[in-house]
Amino acid sequence: MAVGNVSLEQVREVAPLNSACVACGHENPGGLHLEFHVGRKCASARWTTRAGWESFRGIIHGGVISTVMDEAMSKAIISEGYQALTAELKIRFRAKVSVDEELRVQGWVVSVQKRKIVAEATLTTADGMEKAHAWSAFLVVRNP
Repeated sequence: MAVGNVSLEQVREVAPLNSACVACGHENPGGLHLEFHVGRKCASARWTTRAGWESFRGIIHGGVISTVMDEAMSKAIISEGYQALTAELKIRFRAKVSVDEELRVQGWVVSVQKRKIVAEATLTTADGMEKAHAWSAFLVVRNP
């Protein structure tokens, strides 16, 4: 798959995918199984929520939502050729996320300053309603 100037193969060279990853690992039976499409400085995926990821009955846990958004930002950073770890993460939850919702998560790189990468992400409904917004700082891994 190629989107913009970036191919999935190039992304895998920067940060080999872990098939057991809780967010994108296809071999993790309890995982989210997100499939990202990457472009220059951005990544996006469709996500259908399901029962079992809840906090209150019928409402998706904020930690799961945070994981999805963190992964979108991480994939956007990888698309720029960096392997980095989350150093700070801030999420504003704007509306509840319910079981069986079809959503879109999108992450993008805002800036790169030496080892610090700033990124943002949104979680939206099909009609564009923002459910959550994330801001994050990542640190580039030395000698990955």
